[in-house]
Amino acid sequence: MQPEIIDLSRYRMEKAKADMAASEILLNEGLFDQSLNRSYYAIFHSVRSLLALDQFDSRKHSGIIAYFNRNYVSPGTLDREYAKIIMGAERMRNKSDYDDFFVVSKADAENQIKNAKKFITAIESLIAVKMNFSS
Repeated sequence: MQPEIIDLSRYRMEKAKADMAASEILLNEGLFDQSLNRSYYAIFHSVRSLLALDQFDSRKHSGIIAYFNRNYVSPGTLDREYAKIIMGAERMRNKSDYDDFFVVSKADAENQIKNAKKFITAIESLIAVKMNFSS
């Protein structure tokens, strides 16, 4: 695997982890909408970290999610639960960002953080497997 591909994957995972940290800070400050937003981006950037190894990217979130589901969830590499996590997180983030009067509860933000941590851990494990197979 080319070093620049590995560097890109690592960079995107670092970004995901920074978003995760920001999400927890925002939750603790009572900024539940913003916490939800950052935990979604933590999930999203972790997926982009994985897809960097496939040399795939898309300008649209829907393209990233569709590729992830088609290439990692549908064949059974990852459990269907991970498709539900990313699609649910995107749906909540969109409602929070764009729907007037949509209220994010503390429980919503906490649940999404829990799911994001689980998701990132699974993606990191898959990346480690992919990198070991390619070296």
